[in-house]
Amino acid sequence: MSDNAPNMAQVMAKYLAQAGVTHAFGYPGDPNIEVIEQCRREGLELVLGRREGTCGFMAEAYGMLTGKPGLVVSTLGPGSTSLVNAVANAHADRAPMVAISGQISTKLEPYFTHQVADHNRIYAPITKWTTRITPDTAGTVMRKALRVALADRPGPVHITAAANHVTAKATDDRVVLPPMKPAGLPQVFANGGVADPLARIAAAQKPIILTGISALYGRATKQLVAFAEKAGIPVVVAPMSKGVFPETHPYFAGVVDMACNKVVWDFLKSADLLLCVGFDSVELIKAWDVRVPAIHIDSTPNTDQIYEAELEVVGDIASVLAMLAEGYRGQAKWAEGTVKAFRQSLRDAYYQGRVTNAMNPTDVVDAINEAYPNGGAIVSTDVGSHKLLIGQGWTATKPNQFLMTNGLSSMGFSLPAAITAAILHRDKPVVCTVGDGGFAMVQGEMRLAAALKLNLVVVVFCDESLNRIEIKQMLKQYPSALTRIERTDLTKLAESMECDGAFCDTKTGLDRILAQAAKGVSRPLIVEAKIDPAQYVSQF
Repeated sequence: MSDNAPNMAQVMAKYLAQAGVTHAFGYPGDPNIEVIEQCRREGLELVLGRREGTCGFMAEAYGMLTGKPGLVVSTLGPGSTSLVNAVANAHADRAPMVAISGQISTKLEPYFTHQVADHNRIYAPITKWTTRITPDTAGTVMRKALRVALADRPGPVHITAAANHVTAKATDDRVVLPPMKPAGLPQVFANGGVADPLARIAAAQKPIILTGISALYGRATKQLVAFAEKAGIPVVVAPMSKGVFPETHPYFAGVVDMACNKVVWDFLKSADLLLCVGFDSVELIKAWDVRVPAIHIDSTPNTDQIYEAELEVVGDIASVLAMLAEGYRGQAKWAEGTVKAFRQSLRDAYYQGRVTNAMNPTDVVDAINEAYPNGGAIVSTDVGSHKLLIGQGWTATKPNQFLMTNGLSSMGFSLPAAITAAILHRDKPVVCTVGDGGFAMVQGEMRLAAALKLNLVVVVFCDESLNRIEIKQMLKQYPSALTRIERTDLTKLAESMECDGAFCDTKTGLDRILAQAAKGVSRPLIVEAKIDPAQYVSQF
């Protein structure tokens, strides 16, 4: 080992930079100072979130939007344990991530107890891989971490870096990137019957495509549209993949397991063949009870077995769809008018339960659509009753216009995700939708948004309630317990965070605010949208 050999943190940072990672989200501490500094020297933009958990959500959104691993850095002890929820969220949401936590020196770790947590035991159940990095394994560990994070299904890896190791000279210092996205011919697995997917599709009368996040991450939009158009098959999307199929397309047929979920499930049950294209069952909220033959088309085998598939076509999703589009010779399976009539029935159900002389939740969604038409903004949404309406009602026309957690579904995701989107796309408007409960968890991050001068509008659905749970209490005839939230004056809060603030309780007022915001904001805007939650009861 020469005197010029890089230290371990340098090797780590070089791997990340050469893999195309451009940002590091994190919170500093003694053991990770060197890692942060080497990331800075490699040109990564450093983003200081207000706590490790929100830093992790930012990194998760980075992985969703770019397809590269989102990098989050925490210190030891409470820093590493605070990061747990965000890493678990990325694991369930299939978002690539590299999480690096500092640790006490290896000399002290065997017997010292102050701020010591066993990272491998904590992170093993919620990551694809968790490990310790050392000077003599630095290059190998980083190479494996990148490969594992991006391999189907993508997800987080966690690396523990001890304080005395990050500055030590690395003996394993070669930077050799692995293949990030291997290509291969599709394989077909058949359970008896017809082993040819094209023949099976040709034999169906009313097939329906159900697509999801694997198709989104597989960049299969062009091929999905081409196949749906050629075969005349309607497409239902899972929530996190909104935009993978344009929602203005004549063959778009709604979002599964969001508002009006029974209407969509009944539509799926009307099929005589389901084409599950990159559909990941981690997004299911309702139990699967569709007794329809299925073809599984994905980059991974149907190991979940949530649904039965008589055929599995395993390989690059875009390539499989291109093969199907090229080989299909039949007529359109569905008339566009039939699909349009279904969409109208879905829309009618969506507006049920509206209250007169009040601002309904659907009014808020409509106002956002009208201010930013045809997917004119990147929209994020949090967890709660409003999520189900946004998931069905916001119109996404392209991939990566929509950010949602629907795997682990952690509250507090929407604002950090929107901040990441606004950092990566400074030329585009970003709208964060969030309930007052979820916003209360992370509202401190608005100061970061202001400091970064982000083009960000935050619309808070305010009903002073954790509505999803309060509704369930009502159904059991229980009183509200732990579900009521005291109102916060969000205009005053905005002022204290160097943001702009506005209050409205009418659709007209919200239209006016968002029409102005859509022209561009000089600093982040928080909109306190006072809603009547009664419509939620009819919807869910």
